[in-house]
Amino acid sequence: MFEKLKAAQQRYEELNLLLADPAVISDNQRYRELMKEHKSLGPVVEEYQVYEQACRQAQEARELMEEPGADRELQKMAQEELEAGRAKMEESAERLKILLLPRDPNDEKNVIVEIRGGAGGEEAALFAASLYRMYSMFAESKGWKTEILSSNSTELGGYKEISFSIQGEGAYSKLKFESGVHRVQRVPETETSGRIHTSTVTVAVLPEAEEVELQINPDDLQIDTYRSGGAGGQHVNKTESAIRITHLPTGLVVECQDERSQYKNKDKAMKILRSRLYERMVREQNEKIASERRSQVGTGDRSERIRTYNFPQGRVTDHRIGLTLYRIESIMNGDIEEICDALVTYDQAEKLKHQAEEL
Repeated sequence: MFEKLKAAQQRYEELNLLLADPAVISDNQRYRELMKEHKSLGPVVEEYQVYEQACRQAQEARELMEEPGADRELQKMAQEELEAGRAKMEESAERLKILLLPRDPNDEKNVIVEIRGGAGGEEAALFAASLYRMYSMFAESKGWKTEILSSNSTELGGYKEISFSIQGEGAYSKLKFESGVHRVQRVPETETSGRIHTSTVTVAVLPEAEEVELQINPDDLQIDTYRSGGAGGQHVNKTESAIRITHLPTGLVVECQDERSQYKNKDKAMKILRSRLYERMVREQNEKIASERRSQVGTGDRSERIRTYNFPQGRVTDHRIGLTLYRIESIMNGDIEEICDALVTYDQAEKLKHQAEEL
């Protein structure tokens, strides 16, 4: 571990020099790449400095204790300093182990979230709208920007499906464990007898792929235009602004009709398609590495039931980590930081455990 830390510190110092070089500053792409690397190494180097400071504290205390003629009071103070230094070393070493875990290259990316109503008909569509609101409010609390890319709404204000982007630093690292089936238990607005219904909604969180990361051959695309549908108005069914893109090699289909401009709809549809293809590529790579699969929180499978929202009991339970919180109202208002952090912590613990098994 300490060889890695020394190498990281050396590289960090090299980057400081490179980022001050006028030749690097003038090369925008290289400067961005080096800044990204510098930012990722920063927390590691800072924590390593904390560890080294604790080591020095313990060493100085040890030398003071061994000093000839030191009185009992001085030795007692030195003993306390030694114990404090050792405690700091242990705490810092644990933090360093986590910081040195292999990083998910997608963690700093923006995300595209796709929510689809599952079992439960109109009630599932209404809960899909509730989840969209929850994620939007969470994004707002983080200072992130959201934009609807595609949606298919129902008469009662629900969504059969909705795709939206969340742009913000570390969005994927916070939300990547939200993929899966979310189950709701509540008395639906459409129910008059007061019976509790169970409905499901599927969430997929995709890292937003940039064009440089994934080249799509235009010959692999079938692009169709059609008249948009909706609640009415002058624009509906009069212009062929809606876009349907089919990726022929995989059969993936993306539709977008939210904008009046055919160009804007195509741009949004391509953003969704690119991210779906990128996620598919990453998933296939991970499936080839059994050890990586074992260290993930759940399987990441969209068919896996990951969470239950029980309104009569005011309870939200994440089944993967056994976390239950009795504050459903604040969670539905976007207060999901505790859940996200618990999932990240669990994932880190599993990776550390797996790493220890390999040694």
